Amino acid sequence: MALTYEFLIARAEQAAQEAACTLLSNVRDRCLRSEMAWRGMADQMLEAARDRELAQLERNLRLAQVT
Repeated sequence: MALTYEFLIARAEQAAQEAACTLLSNVRDRCLRSEMAWRGMADQMLEAARDRELAQLERNLRLAQVT
C-alpha cells in the first residue's frame, strides 16, 4: 500500500484524538509521539513532492534553453 498525504494526516489526527481521550499519561504520551511521527512523515512527503516539482521545472527550463 502506497502512503498518501491524506492517509498520514488521518493517522496523525486519530493519534491526537486518542491522546485527548485517554486518562493514562503514558498512553497519552505514546499517542502524542505517534502523532508527531505521522505529521513528520506527512511533512517529508510534501517536501519531497515540492523537490520533485522543482527539479522537473529546472529540467524543463534547461531543455527550453537548449532548443
